[in-house]
Amino acid sequence: MKTLKYLDLFAGAGGLSEGFIRAGYEPTAHVEIDEAACFTLKTRLAYKWLQENQKEEVYESYLAGEINRQAFYNSVPESLLQSVLNYEISKKNINKIFDEVDSILNGSSIDLIVGGPPCQAYSLVGRARDEKGMQGDKRNYLYILYAEFLKKYKPKYFVFENVLGLLSAKDKDGILHFSKMRKLFKKCGYTTEYKVLNAADFGVLQNRKRVILIGKYGVHKDFYPQMVLEDRKFLVNEIFKDLPKIKAGKGTTLPVNTLNYNEEYLYEAKIKKSENQKTTFHCARPHTKQDLKIYKIAVKLWDTQKKRLSYTDLPKNLQSQSNLDSFLDRFKVVAGDLPCSQTVVAHISKDGHYFIHPDPKQNRSLTPREVARLQTFPDDFYFESVSGKPSRTTAYKQIGNAVPVLLAEKIARALLAVW
Repeated sequence: MKTLKYLDLFAGAGGLSEGFIRAGYEPTAHVEIDEAACFTLKTRLAYKWLQENQKEEVYESYLAGEINRQAFYNSVPESLLQSVLNYEISKKNINKIFDEVDSILNGSSIDLIVGGPPCQAYSLVGRARDEKGMQGDKRNYLYILYAEFLKKYKPKYFVFENVLGLLSAKDKDGILHFSKMRKLFKKCGYTTEYKVLNAADFGVLQNRKRVILIGKYGVHKDFYPQMVLEDRKFLVNEIFKDLPKIKAGKGTTLPVNTLNYNEEYLYEAKIKKSENQKTTFHCARPHTKQDLKIYKIAVKLWDTQKKRLSYTDLPKNLQSQSNLDSFLDRFKVVAGDLPCSQTVVAHISKDGHYFIHPDPKQNRSLTPREVARLQTFPDDFYFESVSGKPSRTTAYKQIGNAVPVLLAEKIARALLAVW
């Protein structure tokens, strides 16, 4: 069977793409508006090329800070990096994007399009926080541009991922965006079917439900690939076991050795390749004394009573927020003794209160690497910034917005089975 080529739209840091590459698909191009995420995509593609060509030591030198990013990029074919297209997908840019993709394709075709527009416009939290309920937000209509790619390239399949709020988001006339979307895809020649998939049912230690819509060119019925649910046989503690213990404000973005690990999970999820593998971005953000006191209370409450902390239950001297009516669970422990954590979100780039480490001795929020592991990014995955200097905040944002790699791989393999 020929290698199936795909185009990744709204690619982010490449969680979805990583899963499809693992399953044997070949990326033609990635289109992404965020410049830092584009560097992450380039770095990952460069690493894959170096790995295939037995030159992994170049990547290791780069991560260790021995060579700069430009020198690292100079070690791989330029065409590889040029396949990452840093564009906003808009009416203004769409023809430029088509031209660049056509140039990369050089007469060959695309078998598959993957990706989902930014979810803020559909998310229930986004709609609740916006006074207009996100109506009129241009991100509501990015699916129209997505459809232009379907019309032009006519792939056999497309995979469209988004938040659960997509199923209930309405336009100003009260019509569901999802209904309009499916109607438009039908006009483009596609039959669509969808399921709500929870990443926790596919080997990811995170409760993360997403709408996965799959389109197939032509008129079809019951074509959605069989997704086999898996037992939740591991606990969240697996992601912490082999990482060095650090306190708030400590750690490093540079490579650190992980400890010996004799369990199954990290290998089964393809997070870790070998026992003493190095990893990056195991650096904790600093916290105020007040926050650290609250973290200890939250962890103790979970450890002793298996109860979540409500903000109103805190001693008055630790309550500095005036909002006592909503978001009362704003301080939440990532409980190590549960089979899955709460959903990782991009808000973690602003503060870590919703992702408190379960070890009271470390007393901090999760590091980017720990969050990346919850998203099943492999330990050798590096998160870039625009400047080339490591940025913890930028890493959190990219990780929070990503599709879990393992879920993406399971979708990709299931699709292969019905191709």
